[in-house]
Amino acid sequence: MGIKGDFRPKLFTVLKEGYTKQNLVQDLLAGVIVGIVALPLAIAFGIASGASPEAGILTAIVAGFLISFFGGSKVQIGGPTGAFIVIVYGIIQEYGMNGLMIATFMAGAFLILMGVLHLGTIIKYIPYPIVVGFTSGIALTIFATQIKDLFGLQIESVPAGFLDKWVVYAQNLDTINWWSLLVGLCSILIIIGTPKISRRIPGSLVAIILMTLAVLGLKALGIEGIETIGDRFSISSALPQPEVPDITWDSIRRLAQPAMIIAMLGAIESLLSAAVADGVIGDHHNSNQELVAQGIANMVSPLIGGIPATGAIARTMTNINNGGRTPVAGIAHAIVLALIYLFLMPLVQYIPMSCLAGILVVVAYNMSEWRSFRAILRNPKSDIIVLLVTFFLTVIFDLTIAIEVGVLIACLLCMKRMAETTNVSVLSDEIDPTADTDIQGNLEHLIIPEGVKVYEINGPYFFGIGNKFEEMMGDTRANERAKVRIIRMRKVPFIDSTGVHNLSNMCRMCSQLGVKVVLSGVNPNVMRVLERAGVDDLVGKENVCSHISLALKRAQEIVASES
Repeated sequence: MGIKGDFRPKLFTVLKEGYTKQNLVQDLLAGVIVGIVALPLAIAFGIASGASPEAGILTAIVAGFLISFFGGSKVQIGGPTGAFIVIVYGIIQEYGMNGLMIATFMAGAFLILMGVLHLGTIIKYIPYPIVVGFTSGIALTIFATQIKDLFGLQIESVPAGFLDKWVVYAQNLDTINWWSLLVGLCSILIIIGTPKISRRIPGSLVAIILMTLAVLGLKALGIEGIETIGDRFSISSALPQPEVPDITWDSIRRLAQPAMIIAMLGAIESLLSAAVADGVIGDHHNSNQELVAQGIANMVSPLIGGIPATGAIARTMTNINNGGRTPVAGIAHAIVLALIYLFLMPLVQYIPMSCLAGILVVVAYNMSEWRSFRAILRNPKSDIIVLLVTFFLTVIFDLTIAIEVGVLIACLLCMKRMAETTNVSVLSDEIDPTADTDIQGNLEHLIIPEGVKVYEINGPYFFGIGNKFEEMMGDTRANERAKVRIIRMRKVPFIDSTGVHNLSNMCRMCSQLGVKVVLSGVNPNVMRVLERAGVDDLVGKENVCSHISLALKRAQEIVASES
């Protein structure tokens, strides 16, 4: 990979430019605060994903460190995020932890490949309705997964399907643990209310501390039945033993699709987070370097029992708001989490599950982007269709299908819009020089000679317009009147293989009918494509003109020679 050229981590750039003691103090303070904020989220995401509390924290430590060390953003904070909960839970249910390890490792490889191929800038142009659609869908799905723990329902196994979950919940409403529900609701209220007192203190951490103490007090009074992390998991602060997943060709084939979804989701979320951060600090991140860093993190994370990671918008903004301005803050946040893991991990077992459910309910609400969702509903119908299809597919089916279908629909709509922006006009009388830029000589109106027709293509010449143009050119009545056809291409920025094919067919058709074709104003890039396809030989090199004045002169010569 190397660290030269485009692939140079921001950390190296910052240190080379001059890193002061004041910078270090600011970054360390920000890192400590972000580390504290990340702790409850890492635990909650690890459990909600179907893994373990340790998996969430280890991911935040290792991936957070690597993303800051190799990343293309100065302030990006990496780690597990809510967006991955649905896809990770599904992979674990279907393929087990070994399957998740392989999928995450493959996703890391895909991300590195995206960065090396400079796809970072392209990924940022994923249509906004798709992003909002699947983000809102994930938020609703996360909310649905937390109902059991929030209400303390006595359910042995919760179905994977969204609608099936609610059926089971309704059937088991009589098993509600009111103390668990009270703890969950209090946690939500604490998280909402803490910023009104202090924005520097993470509400989720305050909720965990207060609710854990409250539950311990209730148990001392003889009130049992409030499930804690220790009731469901065996907590350990032992250092993980690196483990290489058992990768086979069959597992690669089966897990390629979920791995690509993890990679796409990670790329989109991390680059969106980096772009938002740029707007706040006035910097410009390196998209491709960021993808490489995300890839490295996701290849290493599963080796120590971690889950997928990406850039986290909330933690990144917390970093910025607390003075973090270089990747050192992200590294410090990872070190803080590592110290907590080594020395305070046993205390995690006392955290109530309903408190974590309350934290994730707030996360789901913040992810829902309901205001953006509502705003898009006032947009053109095409945006609304993409939004709703992506949203409902995410909720009712799964994220894999939602992203695939959403991107497909968006691509089709994009093709339709591009085709609509390209138009073909036919001129048979005169050309107004005041509206043209490629006319040379005097500025009098150019008269189109008898027997000559001018076809102007305005926009990309691709498959969306190629067939339409071919049909227009195939008009037999026009063929009878025209001896020369000038194809004016000054406003064609590019041409694809379908456009080349159609143009070649049209030239052959005109040749069979005894009609000459003259090309006018073809830009150099398009001309190189036509030359490689031999189109210039089809029309004759003498019939390729740099501007319309020469093209009309050439057409007049052809008409005169055939008279």
